[in-house]
Amino acid sequence: MSTSAATSYQPATEFTPITIGSFKAYDIRGELGVSLDEDIAYRIGRAFAQILYQRYQAAVKAQNNDMTALKPAITIGSDIRHSSEQLKQAAIQGIMDAGVDVIDLGMSGTEEVYFATSHYDTLGGIEVTASHNPINYNGLKLVKEHSKPISADDGLAEIQALAESGQFTTDNQSGKLQLLTDKSAYIDHVMTFIDTDKLKPLKLVINSGNGSAGPVVDLLIDQLSQAGAPIEVIKLHHTPDGSFPNGIPNPMIEANRVATQQAVLDNNADLGIAFDGDFDRCFLFDERGEFIDGSYVVGMLAQAFLNKHQEQSESIVYDPRVIYNTEAVIGKHNGKAVISKSGHSFIKQVMRSSGAVYGGEMSAHHYFRDFFYCDSGMIPWLLTIELLSVTGKTLSELVTGYIENYPSSGELNFRLTTLDAPTIIDAIEEKFSVDNPTKSTLDGLSLNFGDWRFNLRASNTEPLIRLNIESRGDKELLTTKTQAIQQWLADKGAVLA
Repeated sequence: MSTSAATSYQPATEFTPITIGSFKAYDIRGELGVSLDEDIAYRIGRAFAQILYQRYQAAVKAQNNDMTALKPAITIGSDIRHSSEQLKQAAIQGIMDAGVDVIDLGMSGTEEVYFATSHYDTLGGIEVTASHNPINYNGLKLVKEHSKPISADDGLAEIQALAESGQFTTDNQSGKLQLLTDKSAYIDHVMTFIDTDKLKPLKLVINSGNGSAGPVVDLLIDQLSQAGAPIEVIKLHHTPDGSFPNGIPNPMIEANRVATQQAVLDNNADLGIAFDGDFDRCFLFDERGEFIDGSYVVGMLAQAFLNKHQEQSESIVYDPRVIYNTEAVIGKHNGKAVISKSGHSFIKQVMRSSGAVYGGEMSAHHYFRDFFYCDSGMIPWLLTIELLSVTGKTLSELVTGYIENYPSSGELNFRLTTLDAPTIIDAIEEKFSVDNPTKSTLDGLSLNFGDWRFNLRASNTEPLIRLNIESRGDKELLTTKTQAIQQWLADKGAVLA
């Protein structure tokens, strides 16, 4: 632990209004030198700190006990990208110039910021990361007190407006900077999700993608070893390297799965694990090297938690893109099914309001009540090795029933060339209305025909529409419907991405 009074970034002395194009619905992400640079990061850090500090002062004045226990500080960390440290230093200076203290976690993953924000009781947290975006991008993920998400309609727009205007208040006393890179409390907390005494001999391939996951994987493996767990690990693309010599870590792209799949086969491993750049998502491969679709992992982890809490009916939150298997698992294991619009801010809000023990999205985001209702990429694979040990089954045996009973298309993405997303969604609803399906508009359009269903939604981050189709045990029907809807979309000018 060390402290210092200043950063390497020197801000401007005057601030003229600017437009910042890197603000999105849930976070901040932009092309370096175009919509994100150090000056913009400074403005964002200062605006974020000023707004949270003003809220804190108002809460203290009103004697709001939920806020008065907080420290007037912001937690911050950054991933391994070459631009991340400079952007972080600029944001830190902005926070300090707002009169707010800073706890710098050093190089970290997003979930470490989530953990530290709640663990240190700070006003909020920032992770500087572009996750799986191209190498010329970066961004900032923000949370407020108790690691609660911030969205465009819940503070992010206010932060943007202040950052763009540059109308900052001046605090005569600069905030203090503290460097806290010890990950022990975070590692200890993550390890509480499993019982190491139950672990059986397993061989794992872990692909960190040269992102920020490597150091945390090392610490968790060390904890498993100290506990006497018979776990062998083959580390792949392990060393953090912001140049990403093996490609941007994004296992959603099929070509990026090959190295993990091959390593599983070459080493006769029981399980393959891969992460994105800031390791808030975890991707699993079975002992045959087969990639497991995220929707089936949601069902598997839901079952694991419901088995852990058999004495009471726990709530499980899931998104509406692919639902048949998850709902069947929840029903079979005495859980309460709670559906939510996809996206981390919605999932977390619904989990908090329902007290859900677990929430999952098919996009490989997994959320945990005992992790401050936040998502973690490390907890899922630990739960999986515990589940393999307790059941004595392979991963393929655990999920084969899911896949056979509820086959799905996987998410199909289409670029729009002529019509916009609302027009296409309205047209497809009209097309299928004659079949009288059950309809939901919770997130895009979901039409359920009983033996099959689909969800079509516009992307929140890209000019795409996303299609998911599933059936009840009928692969032929799934194939027929998938081909028909793909052709219909192509006729409307939607090109498979």
